[in-house]
Amino acid sequence: MNFRGKLIDTSQVVTVQTDGEQITAIHRGEAGDAIGGDDVWIAPAIFDVQVNGVGGINYKAKDLTVEKIVETAAWMHRTGTGLWCPTVTTSSEEDAVHGLALLARACEESEVARASFVGFHVEGPYIASEDGPRGAHPLAHVRDPDWDEFQRYQEAAGGRIAIFTLAPERDGALEFIEKVAATGVIVSIGHSGASPERIQEAVAAGAQMSTHLGNGAHAELPRHPNYIWEQLAADALWAGIIPDGFHLPPAVLKSFYRAKGKERLCLVSDVASIAGLSPGIYGSESGLGQSELHANGKISLAGTPYLAGAGLFLDSGIPNAVRFTDASLSDAIEMTSINPARLLRIEDRVGSVEVGKEASLSLFRWEEGQEKLDVVATVVRGRVVYQTG
Repeated sequence: MNFRGKLIDTSQVVTVQTDGEQITAIHRGEAGDAIGGDDVWIAPAIFDVQVNGVGGINYKAKDLTVEKIVETAAWMHRTGTGLWCPTVTTSSEEDAVHGLALLARACEESEVARASFVGFHVEGPYIASEDGPRGAHPLAHVRDPDWDEFQRYQEAAGGRIAIFTLAPERDGALEFIEKVAATGVIVSIGHSGASPERIQEAVAAGAQMSTHLGNGAHAELPRHPNYIWEQLAADALWAGIIPDGFHLPPAVLKSFYRAKGKERLCLVSDVASIAGLSPGIYGSESGLGQSELHANGKISLAGTPYLAGAGLFLDSGIPNAVRFTDASLSDAIEMTSINPARLLRIEDRVGSVEVGKEASLSLFRWEEGQEKLDVVATVVRGRVVYQTG
């Protein structure tokens, strides 16, 4: 199969040839029928490490089914996102195990899910109890780390948990971080009100990431020191940031980009299950009340200014990163392709357009000033999973 367009890193117009799941050749000459065109960008597949659900489907819902999980793939592929980490947020053990087990079944039964799901992300339940850092997670299910429970989670997931988010100030958290990190799972600091000293201890114990840095935090903090500065300054920590324009104002997004550097940042959507639906008020995922999806993509607890997840995908987040920071389009794509691959230590397989790499690609049109990528096609392991008419 042939794909034609401008390589995202060089702007050269090329033909990318694939055979089966791999890229077999990249050359400047045309090669028969090809998807794309000289005005189309060819990039590695957009890779989002934090997706809570989409299209009215929540990855921890009691009524979740394998069929619904596979349905979420079509929603994501339309936005150019070919790879992602389905995320199960704070809940009872029963609901978390149910969701993780169904995600694992989907990987076993569906080629589409198996190709697109690059490990699972568990966000909570070992997070801060206090308002602010807890965010929209239900207080009733917040608890201290439990190694045995984590093992039950991982067993249900078939060993596919790749990222685990927690608050390091919880009792027993440092020992838990050491044990989880030793298994190869990325431990991420999030929904935390930890002291700077505890952040340092968490990094020493093996924490490697900050989940949606700057969110899941107190509304007011000491100027310095505080846990946001500490995580920004920690060279050992990757940071996920949400570039929807609501979770981090443009000036904050720009400052985080400059402070952390593109080499240690992953742009994430953090989309909630109602993302993609029509604007309106929907039932709660969190138990904190109804959620309102606004026409501009913002999601808030209905009748309040408080955020309750995100409604914009990375096809909007990537242009926002270019508009609000010093990042070029190529830089923004790096933070949604090779960086997540490096974080999860799979950059030998995905994250760049190279001969021998997996043929997972995002093709789109975009010019500076556009607020959204115009997705032309999404390719996962050599299979065109979405194409415009």
